[in-house]
Amino acid sequence: MSEPLSVLLLDDEPIVGKRLRPVLNKLGCEVEVFDDPKLAMQRLQEKEFNIVVTDIRMDDIDGMQVLEYVRQQWPDTRVIMITGYAMMSLAREAMEKGAFDFLAKPFTPDDLRKVISMAARYYGFDIKSPDPD
Repeated sequence: MSEPLSVLLLDDEPIVGKRLRPVLNKLGCEVEVFDDPKLAMQRLQEKEFNIVVTDIRMDDIDGMQVLEYVRQQWPDTRVIMITGYAMMSLAREAMEKGAFDFLAKPFTPDDLRKVISMAARYYGFDIKSPDPD
């Protein structure tokens, strides 16, 4: 494919975006990182992303609201939920609402690579993971 895979990454902890952006860039993804859910939601009104990676627990707007908005506005977008509060009930709820997958913190860059690669296949992308850092 000529266009890179587009990913919106949202986590209210700036360090998460800082650490994950290079991982996704190495996979050839075009990444936009947000630590403010309101700004991320504004961007989602403007652009359809192939993949949205969002934290679940955030102030003001939580990841479930982001998931619901993306599923309604951009039904083809794959949403991957991440959280430090891994509870089976939360994962089940996210999956029932249409999340593509769920990652519990702490996860490794390779865990994220695998999930992104699976989501990318939907769009015809065949992402080969580079050697782990």
